[in-house]
Amino acid sequence: MFKKSVEAKSHQRLSGADRKKLKRTLRERFPRASDLDFDALLPPKVEITLSKFQNRVLVYSVEGGLPMFFDIDGRGTDIFPTVFALWKVPDLLPSFMLKGGEVSRFVIGGADLMFPGISIPSEGLPSFLSGEPWAIKVPGNPAPIAVGSTTMSSTEAVKAGLRGKALRITHYYRDLLWQGIISDSWEGIAESSNDQQSDIATEEGGTADVKDVISEPNPGSITQNDHQGNAAELHVLSTEDVDAHLDKCLLQALHTTVKDKDLPIPGSTLWSNHVLPCRPSGIMLDVKKSSHKKLAKWLQAKASSGLISVKEDKYKKEVVLFSVNRSHADYVSFKPEKRQVEKTNQAVDGAATDSRSQKLLEVAEIYKPSVHVNSVFTSVGADIGKLYSASEASEVVFKYIEKENLVKPTNKSIVVLDPTLCDALFKGAIKKGTTYPTEIHKKDLGSTFVSRMQPHHVVTRGNESVVRKGALKTIQILTERRQGNKKVTKVSGLESFLLDAEALASELQKKFACSTSVAELPVFHIELWAGSVCI
Repeated sequence: MFKKSVEAKSHQRLSGADRKKLKRTLRERFPRASDLDFDALLPPKVEITLSKFQNRVLVYSVEGGLPMFFDIDGRGTDIFPTVFALWKVPDLLPSFMLKGGEVSRFVIGGADLMFPGISIPSEGLPSFLSGEPWAIKVPGNPAPIAVGSTTMSSTEAVKAGLRGKALRITHYYRDLLWQGIISDSWEGIAESSNDQQSDIATEEGGTADVKDVISEPNPGSITQNDHQGNAAELHVLSTEDVDAHLDKCLLQALHTTVKDKDLPIPGSTLWSNHVLPCRPSGIMLDVKKSSHKKLAKWLQAKASSGLISVKEDKYKKEVVLFSVNRSHADYVSFKPEKRQVEKTNQAVDGAATDSRSQKLLEVAEIYKPSVHVNSVFTSVGADIGKLYSASEASEVVFKYIEKENLVKPTNKSIVVLDPTLCDALFKGAIKKGTTYPTEIHKKDLGSTFVSRMQPHHVVTRGNESVVRKGALKTIQILTERRQGNKKVTKVSGLESFLLDAEALASELQKKFACSTSVAELPVFHIELWAGSVCI
């Protein structure tokens, strides 16, 4: 599931009610775990952060950046613990034991677990149902290396002769969930714990060198030493220290991610999407432990100093940032950290403040070499696996013409076709019995050559970019009549332009004072209605 990099579009803290709801869901999903186990994974006095991704995956992390659980479809029915959570509570899930260390190389390479790679206990295959969450362990180590869901029941597996796929892997050690979500402090914990690795006994009784087979860190050393050590660091921070960190993070955000064109910004959005991502690694920033106690009071204090201007939204009862005084002494004297600039930019690019929908949209047609033109690309040393713009592709064919000296001596605007170039341009496109052309005008060469390549398109909004095969699909807008004079407008195809259907529906609801809904069909669509008024 986490083989491809996907950027988080928002981060938010869980409320008390949502926190309780999450724990109820986890207790139902993982009946093997005790209340103490859940308290170890989601400590009662530690904030829980929810990260939402473009592919609908939700990741629940404890304050400080340690992801503990992830929800595949965002509906609460397919929640899994992360590998790090399984290091803390190794028996949270039932687990399959691999036959030997060699099999783990395939698992942590992204492959699903097959039945032939499982070590079957003497008492037989354990009982399980299809779709259950299970973990994977290697011999001689209690710390799981992957988690996934069963593809069939144990009864079906026995009938199949223990052949085929046993576990569909959703997350494994060192995949992109690990690399993309974990904070520097977590990575440091994992790296330092790796020093305790030892050889793993294989099925035959020999050993496999840790360079070839992964051996997980001791979960006890992480939970009792490193993790608690980081938590202790927070508790010893004085009120003055918290105030200093707040001011530094605010200035860092004002310099790097808070742009004048995005103002005004609600205080909660400023906090979750701009200030928090600027905190130093290992620091769990909590405004309640500052001298201001509340976010609104802190922002109002910064407004009193002249650094920013804020107003209270009378309807939402929330302080809103309206402007930044970039000539203020504190702002001018502050030097932003480059490393944090990169991280905060990444956090804000997909924020839930609709800033993504406000960024400039760029759409470009690109092309991939096909079997027709591969010989031309290869001849001039161009990469046939790369995507090219029309002008870049034209440069390739003209480079080939120059290399083979195909320009007609008596007319420099005409290119003489050799067998390779003739096949690239016309093979399969000329009707049988028709004579192949022997030359082509330069003005027609580029477009003809590009037409023989595979069309793709790239859509870019801010720092988010996606490449898709084929021509760009347009947005479809249809109007239907329902229940007498009620008219409904359907909008579909938004994902082609990296538009968030939920965000757009909310904006249209305000813009047209109408009701909106979002439903998942073959593509997203938005329905708008307002009595008999056509929208």
